Amino acid sequence: MNYTEDNLSKEFENDLGYLKLLSKQYPSIADACTEIINLQAILNLPKGTEHFLSDIHGEYESFSHVLRNASGVIKRKIGDVFGNSLRQEELKSLATLIYYPEQKLELLIKDEENVDDWYKITLYRLIEICRHVSSKYTRSKVRKALPKDFAYIIEELLHEKPNKVDKEEYYNEIIKTIIRIGRAKEFIVAISKLIQRLVIDTLHIIGDIFDRGPRADIVMDTLMNYHSVDIQWGNHDILWMGAAAGSEVCIATALRICARYGNLSTLEDGYGINLLPLATFAMEVYGDDECLQFKPKIESDKVYSDKEINLIARMHKAISIIQFKLEGEVIDRRPYFCMKDRVVLDKINYEQGTINLNGKTYKLKDNKFPTINPKEPYKLIPEERELLEKIKSSFLNSEKLQKHVGFLFANGSMYLKYNSNLLYHGCIPLNEDGNFKKVKIGASRKEYTGKALLDRLEILVREGYFYKNNPKAKLYGMDITWYLWNGPDSPLFGKDKMATFERYFIDEKELQIEKKDPYFDLEDHERICNMIFKEFGLNPKTSHIINGHVPVKIKKGESPIKANGKLLVIDGGFSRAYQAQTGIAGYTLIYNSYGLSLVSHEPFESTQKAIEEEKDILSTSIVLEQEVERKRVGDTDIGEELKIQIKDLEKLLDAYRKGVIKAK
Repeated sequence: MNYTEDNLSKEFENDLGYLKLLSKQYPSIADACTEIINLQAILNLPKGTEHFLSDIHGEYESFSHVLRNASGVIKRKIGDVFGNSLRQEELKSLATLIYYPEQKLELLIKDEENVDDWYKITLYRLIEICRHVSSKYTRSKVRKALPKDFAYIIEELLHEKPNKVDKEEYYNEIIKTIIRIGRAKEFIVAISKLIQRLVIDTLHIIGDIFDRGPRADIVMDTLMNYHSVDIQWGNHDILWMGAAAGSEVCIATALRICARYGNLSTLEDGYGINLLPLATFAMEVYGDDECLQFKPKIESDKVYSDKEINLIARMHKAISIIQFKLEGEVIDRRPYFCMKDRVVLDKINYEQGTINLNGKTYKLKDNKFPTINPKEPYKLIPEERELLEKIKSSFLNSEKLQKHVGFLFANGSMYLKYNSNLLYHGCIPLNEDGNFKKVKIGASRKEYTGKALLDRLEILVREGYFYKNNPKAKLYGMDITWYLWNGPDSPLFGKDKMATFERYFIDEKELQIEKKDPYFDLEDHERICNMIFKEFGLNPKTSHIINGHVPVKIKKGESPIKANGKLLVIDGGFSRAYQAQTGIAGYTLIYNSYGLSLVSHEPFESTQKAIEEEKDILSTSIVLEQEVERKRVGDTDIGEELKIQIKDLEKLLDAYRKGVIKAK
């Protein structure tokens, strides 16, 4: 066929601008061909391993260990390579060295008579393991992961076998020289961390990094330094995001939870929040109050004196009363939140120490309210207002907190679709009949359901943090952020109310019941899961929903596997507070080229015992789905993107060959 200039122009007119831009990156036919060959080859590599974790709740030691041991994957890889040639004690020691190279090295070499010989054996073993775990990646991808100081050396060692006659001396000499010049320690640390990195290709956090446990800030530091991570916001995360935005009610609530669990180190040591004003105020106002209902629930290993516990209890009560007042302000400001039942301070008879709820009168367990004016119960006294302004300033000016929350916005979302899996923390609000619930948002009362609801809420949360030049929109966004923490139709919360006041002040259990969204009764039905898949544009035959939020009580016979494997709940109790209920200490979901596996973890004792006594987390793996044919990169979302790139490059190649674009 003869092409005229007009024919050529029509053939390429829609893509010409883009192809010209692409030609700058691949300026010759050879460049375009090389990249097509490269991308086509990548499509046939095994898919990378994805790890899914949920509800970490500040438990940084067990979280760090699960990342370091890749939920037991590293130990299995060591077994694959050396299972028949090393004793069990040697396998354990090698695994611990890979998990904690800096600390374990010192302990291991201390008792060695011939350290150089130990270095030589250990280096050979680590290189073999690294070669094994890197085998499913391209050299280019491995090269990008290599530590800068040893990049060239590791690459040479990974791609040369010591038993090849021509290169045997070359390979051995590299090992000898590393030891001779005193770089063996640094090399072992570098290659151990490379192994950790290569066994997990992508990390998914299904919400609730914050609260309850001792140091959520350390968990966030770890995530910020991780090579590939995404986060689906949980209601505890959204609370801290609101606090960092400047929402006073979110700030008070975050403070209250830290005090409730004796977890003030996250605030003081982690984020530099000055708690002296709160402590001073609490002692001045509640100094004569024992605050028995506000004694902290200590869940960390830190030991507090009686004096410290009494101070925390007073701080706890002081900030709780401020929180209840601020909640009243928001609910009054946003009547369409439909949370009038959460406004309770005006229902107290302050003289008699009782409260009238739902037409019944209940006696209060604590009736000391020195800062509440019965005529204006939701008004902050001047001292409370001054205190709140100081604390808010600390939150807004905490560089580390703002950096962490910025990361949550950059790498997080309400939900994520990834490789045929739908990831979200809590629920999709449903009616009792199993249809999507219509949720009215804003003064306009516009209705949203399903995916549209989550999309709209995410936009508003982002406006609450980023709309600094639009105070009205920012305030509304911050109020929505607080609503997502505990609102009746919040997909992150999933209950009709948060009975905080009732738990503190009223004995009657019926008032403390928090009714769950119908979603949690219906999640075991395949029809519901299929409806959700279709709503989010996923194939019901091949997709899974991955949830956190509600701890799975294994000891009571509950299963994390719902709807014949279509929905997986992976909150197994990382937080110590839940482990008595769940019977385990967390789940990891692993999705590799062979299929899906669910790993349950036993409680982690301590980092010190893991290093010194080689006490690993005991993990049990359940194979959920096994692929008949190993999944390839071409079967993933990244594969779809690569296929589009290949098509674009083939168009560019065609344009070069037809002279529409001049190749260099």
